[in-house]
Amino acid sequence: MSLAGKFIAIEGNIGSGKTTLAHILAQRLNARLLLEEFEDNPFLTKFYENPQRYAFSLEMSFLADRYHQLQQNLVEDLFQPTLIADYAPWKSLIFAQCNLGQEEFQLYRQFWEMSLGKAAQPDLIVYLRRPLASLQANIALRGRPYEQGIAEEYLKDIGDRYESFFRHRSSLPLLPLEADRYNWIKEPAAVEPIIDQLRTIFEEEAP
Repeated sequence: MSLAGKFIAIEGNIGSGKTTLAHILAQRLNARLLLEEFEDNPFLTKFYENPQRYAFSLEMSFLADRYHQLQQNLVEDLFQPTLIADYAPWKSLIFAQCNLGQEEFQLYRQFWEMSLGKAAQPDLIVYLRRPLASLQANIALRGRPYEQGIAEEYLKDIGDRYESFFRHRSSLPLLPLEADRYNWIKEPAAVEPIIDQLRTIFEEEAP
């Protein structure tokens, strides 16, 4: 079964390897690549310095960026019909719930429902699980200055929210991976078993 025309999103905690895996899969599958443009976000560094002050601005700016990205990229492409993204539309809800107070989150969710809530959802989510020690090692290795002070408790909170999200949405098309078993960062060929799993999933779904 071909993966042509599928929308596959890579999801997971900060430092789980989403972007690297998305790059490799897009190259191997001749797919379009959609990456979150977090480096251009004017509130990201400010958020890590002062979360309470900048959390709502950060989440709203990410919401707008993701909405415009998906609007532009969820259009059929005859030459590269498959789309690999390093996030899913509902990622915004997980991080917003983690970063915002209850009243701000309820307001934020209304904006989400009007925008990303109406976007096409992935045909499959590849969910990367890693222990906290691995996440911290990857964050240190990539060396983004604003990430170096991320608290272990924050990573754990995000991870717990991902797990809760999936537990309460068992109908989501999900491929969970224990990412430490695959060393695609140093050995890109390690993605071959993952590609085999993707093909198997869509073969089983075929009528």
